[in-house]
Amino acid sequence: MTGCDTLLMVGSSFPYSEFLPEEGDARGVQIDIDARMISIRYPMEVNLVGDSARTLRALIPLLQRKADRSWRDKVEDNVADWWGVLEERAMNDADPINPQRVFWELSSRLPDNAILSSDSGSAANWFARDVKLRRGMKASLSGTLATMGPGVPYAIAAKFAFPDRVAIALVGDGAMQMNGNSELVTVAKYWERWSDPRLIVLVLNNRDLNQVTWEQRAVEGDPKFEAAQQLPDFPYAAYADLIGLRGIRVETPGQVGPAWDAALSADRPVVIEALTDPEVPPLPPHITIEQAKALTSSCSSATRARAGSSARRCATRWRSSSPAAHDRDRRPDGDRSRRAAAGGRRLHHPHRRAGVRRRHSRARTPHPPWPRHHDRGGIPADRADATRRPQRPSWRSPRGWRNGSPAGPSGPGPRLAYGFWNAKG
Repeated sequence: MTGCDTLLMVGSSFPYSEFLPEEGDARGVQIDIDARMISIRYPMEVNLVGDSARTLRALIPLLQRKADRSWRDKVEDNVADWWGVLEERAMNDADPINPQRVFWELSSRLPDNAILSSDSGSAANWFARDVKLRRGMKASLSGTLATMGPGVPYAIAAKFAFPDRVAIALVGDGAMQMNGNSELVTVAKYWERWSDPRLIVLVLNNRDLNQVTWEQRAVEGDPKFEAAQQLPDFPYAAYADLIGLRGIRVETPGQVGPAWDAALSADRPVVIEALTDPEVPPLPPHITIEQAKALTSSCSSATRARAGSSARRCATRWRSSSPAAHDRDRRPDGDRSRRAAAGGRRLHHPHRRAGVRRRHSRARTPHPPWPRHHDRGGIPADRADATRRPQRPSWRSPRGWRNGSPAGPSGPGPRLAYGFWNAKG
């Protein structure tokens, strides 16, 4: 998107405005059924409020096909090359299983008209990156992209709406312990009523709140804080067997493909429990120098504190799978942003620091900083030394809040949107 000359935004608030073109570099058109969402991320020239399908059908006759296809051809070539990069990453060794491989192996096995739902967390990264959707499939993330726990409930809803189609929920162990295990009781109660009983829940069992762990590493330079990030182990597959479903536990890379084959041919709902490596970084294709430095710092700090532990794997995984390490020129857009090329700095998140906000982001009252472990009084006395760098506030949106605004006088509270995205183009 950073290299486009025209930006068309349809039904999306897209909070990550650092990935949009610089203001003035592209013309903008936005379609949204809610007028409040218009032009909050980018200064649009044409603002269209209405149903997206009807509006797009009205716009199609106004389009003119350009004879020069070089930019489009470049993007297509880079996307094809990017799929090759992703396959290489998915097949990298891990301890014990590379989570990318679990999603990559699913992609080629997806049945026609499958309905997928992904929970928030690193599972959403691998879902968006490694799974290819085909025409007729449906897929959904959480309503506002950070709400925890929708994966299994969305799949259950899909089965009631389309009982003849396969539903697949892709979930981390944090979300599974939050509400997924309880939702399986609902599955056990109703699955025999569905004409096609196949509902598959993939659980990434890495005993870590993985997305936040990597955010703390890449953004703040903090090593993993075990007390806040470590999860108890839970026998998800055995639990599925206990309540009358089928559980499949995957412990080695070679078991991944056969597990998907067994689940997709089962006569009842299945829970696949994959033991995945929490040290595989869910980093974006675009990464700043500041993020690379922070991540390196966090790995070094963790290694000094826990030599011989998973901290050293953190640095190893970073070197082997970092976009900046071996494929920085193989990104889908084929271009760095104009600001990055000029040596400018870009924030990882549009509201990362207090007082730094794009002009066209929605104005609001700043909310309290997202608590870090330094604020909880949980630092051992021997680590609370004067050499530790001061912690600046982090102004990222707490999960589940709408545009960083809590319910109450200063904001409208959560604004959830439900439904499936249809891959018909």
